[in-house]
Parts: sequence; structure tokens; C-alpha cells
Amino acid sequence: MPINLHHQLSVLLDILANHQTDCCGTVAECEQLERLVQSLLANDNLSLEAKNVLIDVYQYSQTGKYTQHLDEHITNHQENLSHWVHDIHHFS
Repeated sequence: MPINLHHQLSVLLDILANHQTDCCGTVAECEQLERLVQSLLANDNLSLEAKNVLIDVYQYSQTGKYTQHLDEHITNHQENLSHWVHDIHHFS
């Protein structure tokens, strides 16, 4: 059974908030972010603003998945993570 929009956004927020607070993460989390964003982008009920944020999160996760230094990548994106968490709270 697929999860609904609210649950998808909650999982997305959890992962991003953990990256923001812990300044570390895993490749599996980046892959999960990608899957969530792909699913969310297919939802016609999301605004263009929300989709733009999701595209940024997707690029972040893509880069993070392939980087040699994931923790450094996460640390370098702290400001973005803060903005994304804030913005996504308003979409959900």
C-alpha cells in the first residue's frame, strides 16, 4: 500500500531534519530522498514552488549519493537544509 502525500512529506522532513541536526547521513538516506521526491513530483496537487524545492532536494541527494565525503556535503548544505525544512513544513 503506497503512503499518502502527508506521510511522504513527513518522511522527507525527518530525513532532512536529521541531516540538518546531525550533520551526517547515509547513502541509503540519499536514495530514499530521491525516491520520495520522484514520487512527490508526480503529484499534481503540489504547487510549482513546492516542486522547485523538491527539485533542489533531489539534486542535493543525487550529489550526496555519489560524493566521497557525504558528511562534508551535508555540512556544506546546512543553510539549504534549514530552508527546505522550513518550506516543506508549509507545504504539508
